[in-house]
Amino acid sequence: MRSLAPDQRGQTAVEFALVAPLLIVLVLAIIQIGVAFHNYVTITDAARVGARKAIVVRFNGGSLTPATQAARDAAGDLDQSKLGVSITSTSWTTPGSTVTVTTTYPYSIDIPLLGVPVVSGNLTATAKESLE
Repeated sequence: MRSLAPDQRGQTAVEFALVAPLLIVLVLAIIQIGVAFHNYVTITDAARVGARKAIVVRFNGGSLTPATQAARDAAGDLDQSKLGVSITSTSWTTPGSTVTVTTTYPYSIDIPLLGVPVVSGNLTATAKESLE
């Protein structure tokens, strides 16, 4: 005997087909935000390492190359051609002077699967240390 209720077979598949693209886009967006956060944490650590190296570099002849290289090495998993490192100080000869290391790295959060940027810019981290 046939039921008078409408046939509901396939309803779940249709609902999944309607909701799945939204869920996939959401998951991919969360992954992109996670990558941007990882990059920020990495450049923050690189700035700290560079600042620590810069405060003791004046004992090695005053060249900032080791401090810059230490910051770049700390951010080894990032694209080195896009990583910016700058080191400044108020006075390189006075103990207690502040050394500032700033690292920058570009980021872009795109619409997943389309590649259209939603947000982009530069991540910037700064670390300050006192000369010893």
